[in-house]
Amino acid sequence: EAGIREELSRVLSRGKVDVFLKTSDGQSGATVLDVNEALLRQLAQAAGGVETMTGAQCVVDSVRLLQWPGVVGVSAEQQSEMALHARQAFDDALADFIATRRREGRMMEDMLLQRNEQLRTLLGSLRVRRPQVVQRQRDKMQARLLELSVDHDESRLEQELVHAAQRLDIDEELDRLSAHVIELEHVLKRDEPVGRRLDFLMQEFNRECNTIGSKSADSQTTAMVVDMKVLMEQMREQIQNIE
Repeated sequence: EAGIREELSRVLSRGKVDVFLKTSDGQSGATVLDVNEALLRQLAQAAGGVETMTGAQCVVDSVRLLQWPGVVGVSAEQQSEMALHARQAFDDALADFIATRRREGRMMEDMLLQRNEQLRTLLGSLRVRRPQVVQRQRDKMQARLLELSVDHDESRLEQELVHAAQRLDIDEELDRLSAHVIELEHVLKRDEPVGRRLDFLMQEFNRECNTIGSKSADSQTTAMVVDMKVLMEQMREQIQNIE
């Protein structure tokens, strides 16, 4: 077991792995039993002692004596052979396990890159659309002032419009998300365990996306943010399976 644990720790770095070994005696006739005669003799003497002490006739069941732990075992030579076969079976299973993980990993990589590309497209759409949203909010505020038909301070109005535009500005969030999109591609190219790094990266994705959503100010931006969050959640679920 120690050797198997060591080998698993060497090739796997994330997740929980259970290893089960099931043996079946397909050649029972060739098995050589190793009887512990000293222990068997002690058991027989103990049974005779009980008979002497109690005065009751004690019938010793030979089969039950053989079933006593430690009385019958497999020869050291056979144990060594069994250990050799067991380790070979483990090595074969581990190689198949790793090969399967690699195939699944390539499929998950393709999926992540596809979702990542969709995120890049949405970010481009947001960047193009955002000036229109800010201008629309500016026009809306000016139109409301005209409806009130009251005198107002143009400089003060301009200051308020600037503040409103700043509150709606998402350029920094878009820049950081674009950087995260590029970083995800770079991480997937690494020849090392990247699951935890991707997990942390998705947290950053989600944080920036939430900030953009809080500054939305229009339904189309909100819809695009929802699409982004759906893509991120799909990516996050798959990343939980990546070493």
